[in-house]
Amino acid sequence: MKILYHITNLPPKISGTEAILQEIEILRRVFGGDLFHINPNIHSPVYLPRLLFGFHLLRKIRRLENDLDLHHLYNADPFPFPVAHWFRRPVIYSISSGVGPRRPAVSYFNSMAAVTVSDERSCERLQNWGVKNCHLVRPGIDTSKFSFYPVPLNSPFKLLFASAPWTLAQFKTKGVETLLQALPQLPQVHLTCLWRGVLADEMRRRVTQLNLEDRVEIIDKKVDVNALLSQMHATINLVEDPAVIRSYPHSLLESLVAGKPVVVSRTIPMADYVEQTGCGVVVDSLTPAATMAAVESLIADYQTVQESARAIGPHDFSQAAMVESFRQVYQQVLEAGA
Repeated sequence: MKILYHITNLPPKISGTEAILQEIEILRRVFGGDLFHINPNIHSPVYLPRLLFGFHLLRKIRRLENDLDLHHLYNADPFPFPVAHWFRRPVIYSISSGVGPRRPAVSYFNSMAAVTVSDERSCERLQNWGVKNCHLVRPGIDTSKFSFYPVPLNSPFKLLFASAPWTLAQFKTKGVETLLQALPQLPQVHLTCLWRGVLADEMRRRVTQLNLEDRVEIIDKKVDVNALLSQMHATINLVEDPAVIRSYPHSLLESLVAGKPVVVSRTIPMADYVEQTGCGVVVDSLTPAATMAAVESLIADYQTVQESARAIGPHDFSQAAMVESFRQVYQQVLEAGA
């Protein structure tokens, strides 16, 4: 089969730090196919709205369609990109973040050959709204890159935050403000923040303003994540809106595969999995008090939670399982159009 992949994100400032691109690259290694960044704001001198994404590439896409079987479009939220209706081959639309409470354009998504989501919560929500072609594809990563290294449970408790904001507004919506406000109440915690070439100076300014320089480390470069996790006790991810982050955040998958538990806000669909398996702690509200309570709970019961993370992480998020799930979706779409 011949597939053309499309992504709506801008290319990352630091290569190799964008989780969706990593997933697409896994699929391209197996199935082949080219990748188009359909966001025209890579080069545009003025901002162009999402309704126009992809049209600047349409002529080139049309030429490729003569030897093409499928389009596979990745986007964070269920936004109806008009350009997909101009494609002459079936379109698979992958929603990479959690689906929020706002009803999407159901008729648009029913016009897609298939819609994929990463979590049961989003799939059930779309189906209840009437989306008939929704498929659950749990994400996977290359588990061979990660190993478990125990870290003694003594002060400081080392917590990793690896979902850096892309915009100033995301300091709030991605829980950075909440986490920094909780830290003064968690004197035993040392926070490591993995940044990706955007707004690092702003993060340093906020850390300095709160006099947290001795307990917050900011790493603004590509690193060996396995080596970094070998020094950590756990990984944390907090958001207001599920649309701003993957429903199974890549940093949390890597943490679990490395045998390190997670702290996750309930707004992230992965929280359901964390509760079911006991591999971490769920934060019920995006407040400093709730965050502090969740981290303290994790520290108090760390050995039990860490053992759960180590038991499930390497098995539940295999790259092979994800690839096989997408293969089934591709084949179903092709057979339906035959």
